[in-house]
Amino acid sequence: MAAPRHPAPAPGTQQLAAACRAEVPALTRRLMSAIFTDNPEWTDYTAVPRADLRDGCRRYLTRILDLLGGQPADPEGDDVAAAIGRHRAEQGVPLEAMLRTFRLGGQIVWEALLDKADDIGPAEIRRVGSVMWAVVDGMSSALVTSYRNTELERVRGDERRRHALIEDLLAGRARDATFAARAARDLNLPAHGAYLVVVARGEGRPLQTGAETALAAAGIRSVWHDRVDSTVGLVSLEQRGSDAVLQQLRPLLRWRAGVSPAAPGLSGIDTAHGLAVLALETGDAANPVVALDERYPEALLLRSPDLTELLVTRTLGPVLELPVKERDILLRTLTVWLEENSSAANAAPRLHCHRNTVINRLQRITTLLGRSLEGQRSHLELSLALAALELGQPSRD
Repeated sequence: MAAPRHPAPAPGTQQLAAACRAEVPALTRRLMSAIFTDNPEWTDYTAVPRADLRDGCRRYLTRILDLLGGQPADPEGDDVAAAIGRHRAEQGVPLEAMLRTFRLGGQIVWEALLDKADDIGPAEIRRVGSVMWAVVDGMSSALVTSYRNTELERVRGDERRRHALIEDLLAGRARDATFAARAARDLNLPAHGAYLVVVARGEGRPLQTGAETALAAAGIRSVWHDRVDSTVGLVSLEQRGSDAVLQQLRPLLRWRAGVSPAAPGLSGIDTAHGLAVLALETGDAANPVVALDERYPEALLLRSPDLTELLVTRTLGPVLELPVKERDILLRTLTVWLEENSSAANAAPRLHCHRNTVINRLQRITTLLGRSLEGQRSHLELSLALAALELGQPSRD
């Protein structure tokens, strides 16, 4: 916000301002006394040393008299007020307290001017008042602009530090106990205890707005971090089970997400992040939010793509070479039959066909593969190969 241009002081205004210049020390003491009241919201200068506050009051009052005395003013803002606003924002003084101080200072200067105005008529007094409060308004505007800009810079700086801390955690720096303790303090996370790492991806924001607040309302501390290709969450378990925290998390995740197993502490965040990414890659349309604890076979397949391709080729190769329609029917039959504990009778209703049709299809698969479908090892290999196809490892087309 640009400070308003100050009206040009009349000769009478300049004379009154010059007469008050010698009284700046006394005016400063009056302002210091006026600042402090029984209302702490109006006097929150606890972070400001008394000498620093006194100096700021002196500079402010002096600047008012300088501007009233005809010193050229910057129409875009006042340097003195801007410097005070910037300094007090860095010290954490509330803006309301600063604006009240400026109003009090203006009132004290106005009273001092009136005390010197015995020989000035009413019309000139009104002119002095107009100039006087235009000066105070302009300086207040410069104060607000500088204060808010400084706060914005501080917020951006805090966000940059937060971003860097989380990136360092994901890079494994928390194996250094000193760094882990500092990161926990600065991010308001427990220094010890287990964590889940969440990695979410999707167009737009894959996380509901206010997820951190929603989890906090349930007593769960977390931090969330946007990266170029994903949003990462560090979620403290704090004596809770993973399943209970996952129950709170799932409604907050809008798109595909992977959740790591519990990491033993901040020192394990980097490993857990990699596992969360792996869990994410095992998800599909039917399972958009997956925990790695629920998807270990699929994760093992993704971790070893070369072996997975060999497994699929060796286990299902002849079936995969069939025309698409026949291939898909046989693969669907085999999948449902395994899910129904090798029961053709139970598989038939799910496949919308007769039990004998299921048996005939299984015999066709047996002939193509040249091996029995029965037995624990066959079931394991067939189940893994079918899971790999669902993951697209390798592509079936």
